Amino acid sequence: MAQEVRGVIAPGRGEPVRMETILLPEPGPGEALVKIEACGVCHTDLHYRDGGINDDFPFLLGHEAAGVVESVGEGVTEVAPGDFVILNWRAVCGQCRACRRGESWYCFATHNAKQKMTLLDGTELAPALGIGAFAEKTLVAAGQCTKVDPTASAAAAGLLGCGVMAGIGAAINTGNVGRGDSVAVIGCGGVGAAAIAGANLAGAAKVIAVDIDDRKLETASRLGATHTVNSKEADAVEAIRDLTGGFGADVVIEAVGRPETYKQAFYARDLAGTVVLVGVPTPEMK
Repeated sequence: MAQEVRGVIAPGRGEPVRMETILLPEPGPGEALVKIEACGVCHTDLHYRDGGINDDFPFLLGHEAAGVVESVGEGVTEVAPGDFVILNWRAVCGQCRACRRGESWYCFATHNAKQKMTLLDGTELAPALGIGAFAEKTLVAAGQCTKVDPTASAAAAGLLGCGVMAGIGAAINTGNVGRGDSVAVIGCGGVGAAAIAGANLAGAAKVIAVDIDDRKLETASRLGATHTVNSKEADAVEAIRDLTGGFGADVVIEAVGRPETYKQAFYARDLAGTVVLVGVPTPEMK
């Protein structure tokens, strides 16, 4: 029997979000029902509301979440009721060429829950990033659930499912940051801060944090940035080149999603370097 819960939806492009009653089906094969304990507010949710992702309105917002598995469907073995989990954007198949190589972030057959959550009138909802966690409970593919230490704070653990995963993955998996590399991170919000931590974990020799907010630059320093640049006070590209002997950074990670910072990323890299665009594009860039 379907459950009724409350959740936050974006009904249409640019329209105010609102609280609605949502119907959740019982989990089917390969699915899990998760009671949400905490969900971060990510800028991507604003992009969904403004139509910057796609036009599959209405959206059930929220995705940076942690909670407890309430029930699972047939064939689910990876999680069980009572497990404390963080939620991933998509479940990986585990069988494709990328998964068999141990590179599951390139999975060719990622998926979400097959059943749809709906409004009371039957209108199907599109869950943000396949999760939809601005709700008391949500339905996901069981493979989107990753068990974590049950003593962890839900508010902190939920960040692993979006900002931390995106930033560290940008540095280690996509940017392939290696020991001794120089890395520049443009934009030191949640994703950029995690990219700085990831570059530091990967052994980068020089990690240059770029932002317009000194408070974020201070946090970046605590997470491993060796140099900081306030781009309101200095030209970011010139500063990065000066700090890398005129060559540019081996890896530049752009975590803002604006035309001007995209350009900075490409001009600030070494000619043989890598640019990773992890910032969600603003709607005007679509």
